[in-house]
Amino acid sequence: MLLAALALGCSDRQSYRDAKMDAFIDGLMEKMTLEEKAGQLNLPVAGTIVTGEGVSVGVEDRIANGEVGGLFNVKGAAEIRRYQQIAVEKSRLGIPLIFGMDVIHGYETVFPIPLGLAASFDMEAVEQSAHIAAVEASADGIAWTFSPMVDLGRDPRWGRVSEGSGEDPYLNARIAEAMVYGYQGRPGEQFVSKDQIMACVKHFALYGGAEAGRDYNTVDMSRQRMFNEYMTGYKAAADAGAGSFMASFNVVDDVPASVNKWLLTDVLRDQWGWDGFVVSDYTGISECILHGVGDYHEVGVRALNAGMDMDMVAEALPTQAIVGLKNGEVTMKTIDRACRRILEAKYKLGLFDDPYKFCREQEAASVVYSAENRAIARRISGESYVLLRNEGDVLPLDRKGTVAVIGPLAKTAENMPGTWSVAAQHSRCATLLDGIKEVAGPDVRVLYAKGSNLCSDYALEMNSTMFGRELGRDSRTDRQLLDEALAVARRSDVIVAALGEASEMSGESSSRTSLDIPDVQKELLKALLKTGKPVVLVLFDGRPLTIEWESKNVPAILNVWFGGTEAAYSIADVLFGDVNPSGKLPMTFPKNVGQIPIYYAHKNTGRPLDEGKWFMKFRSNYLDVDNDPVYPFGYGLSYTTFEYGPVTLSSASMKPDGKIVASVKVTNTGSVAGKEVVQMYIRDVKASSSRPVRELKGFEKVLLQPGESREVSFEIGVDALSFWNQQMEYVAEPGEFRVYIGGDSRATAEASFELL
Repeated sequence: MLLAALALGCSDRQSYRDAKMDAFIDGLMEKMTLEEKAGQLNLPVAGTIVTGEGVSVGVEDRIANGEVGGLFNVKGAAEIRRYQQIAVEKSRLGIPLIFGMDVIHGYETVFPIPLGLAASFDMEAVEQSAHIAAVEASADGIAWTFSPMVDLGRDPRWGRVSEGSGEDPYLNARIAEAMVYGYQGRPGEQFVSKDQIMACVKHFALYGGAEAGRDYNTVDMSRQRMFNEYMTGYKAAADAGAGSFMASFNVVDDVPASVNKWLLTDVLRDQWGWDGFVVSDYTGISECILHGVGDYHEVGVRALNAGMDMDMVAEALPTQAIVGLKNGEVTMKTIDRACRRILEAKYKLGLFDDPYKFCREQEAASVVYSAENRAIARRISGESYVLLRNEGDVLPLDRKGTVAVIGPLAKTAENMPGTWSVAAQHSRCATLLDGIKEVAGPDVRVLYAKGSNLCSDYALEMNSTMFGRELGRDSRTDRQLLDEALAVARRSDVIVAALGEASEMSGESSSRTSLDIPDVQKELLKALLKTGKPVVLVLFDGRPLTIEWESKNVPAILNVWFGGTEAAYSIADVLFGDVNPSGKLPMTFPKNVGQIPIYYAHKNTGRPLDEGKWFMKFRSNYLDVDNDPVYPFGYGLSYTTFEYGPVTLSSASMKPDGKIVASVKVTNTGSVAGKEVVQMYIRDVKASSSRPVRELKGFEKVLLQPGESREVSFEIGVDALSFWNQQMEYVAEPGEFRVYIGGDSRATAEASFELL
């Protein structure tokens, strides 16, 4: 190989592989007609999985004619093999298809929703979850996943915060890297194993900044804010080697992302040096018509010239490329460039060597939803739950007496995996009631009552179950359901109230203007509290909810997001103390929607409210509520307690090319072992632009035995101090920086140093 590399003028094996790929694709493209090249840009939908409105017709004949580059939403290796055979055996050149799917937080073994995974603050667990998803999906025919979603989310009204990593740019970037590594492998080792699939980073860009938290809505922000906050996750994923990107639905600088050359070419390719391919979102190109930037032909041409390579469902790119070439609006070079990028992806995935590489039916039968994968999912989901309150040490529960499990989310299996679990077989998941019965042991008597329907608003309930995962609306009246629940509660020693959102109340097209627990459930909770029995609120949600009243009145609250196929058991593991909760909030929980957007890394005004004050005239505050959230970013309790010592720095000053180490001693002061997420925040005290009051720049999850102490250290380099200034220069400016280390974003232990 080395001799061949030298003969090609290449200096290493990677260069040799690239030269081989280039030579192969050059030869293939010389044989391709214009129509076949345009066909590679076409990604229609097939199969029975529904993730959008558009449909594709005549797919099989068009594959045989060389008019299709890939398919998505086809489930199962045997069915995918059937489509692949048409491409390989019936099309003129036998170019294989690439098959994609929304493998978002697991395949059939489903892990917590991404927001829940982020709450683990465990990058090894995040990477492992993506790797297992790739192992299962790749055996069952899938070569390409439309994940990770790295859109920064600071407005919980937007339902798709469930699919992201929360409000913080640094955490978002670290998770983006981990997900790409899990799917594709680490740089230098990508696409060398049959278990690796191609990641697709979405949605580029700024999708999480939608006005009013309404999905698909307009986004408008300064470029400084884009690059300092919203772009960090995309950039990290690009640097990690992600093979593809997906354009977002929204406008960026008033130009829809799908036709935005500045975004898709100037930034993504020229500035960042990324070399994969870009696919539109579902009918995203044709939707540009409704944005008012052109007709079907014009948006197809604009998208291609902007740097779009593949068209999901709309088919404007392949069809209008041909017309645009004849009209002189598109060059052959532009069409060739897009076609080459798709072919390169297929080459890297090994599809030209073996078109059926990902169709391993026998292997799929043994690895998909295996006992080993489910055991890992159970462990990881237990790491994601956040203990928000535990007054009187109600938790963990004793393994004796009678436990009442009450609520509309207590006995529903299909609700457990959460939104965007399209490949899962929801019906084989256990219910929370099942999980508690199994984990509690023989000395615990478990009773059940539904207590209420999900919502009193029937329309909201139906709109929230659009994918057929209804919770089974009860024909009994609210009064009858409540009476039954109270009768069960009176016979119990402790009540576990399973309340909150149904899985499809968050996710795509699931924006909400009220983030309260639905009214009928809240009435149930109030009635249960009046019994005088200890109540544990097991809160299901795909976003921060407004639970100010609950935070003051419910003794114990465990936020469980949607924990995946093993959620029932992992929730019970935490409730009975087999697992000590260690999750931390990746998003701030507001008191009410009027505070939104609320996030810890805000900038000061010229009239900030004094610390500890509710209201001061002529200051930045509200008349009716203070500025503080219910629970801040990074917050989460444990069944033990942790004590932090003072922050120490290795030096009082730092040169621009130097490093400083910040350290703190953390001690488990409780009686049980526990994991703590030690978090480091930095503040740039004085800069040319207004900077956030603090920013997360490091974290480490440590396991400490009772009484054990450990020194946790963070290395601070110039990148942790840098930002994009008004001239869009990435700079670290000399001056004072403060370092805070603690258990959440309110950490008070601090030290200062000077950047010289």
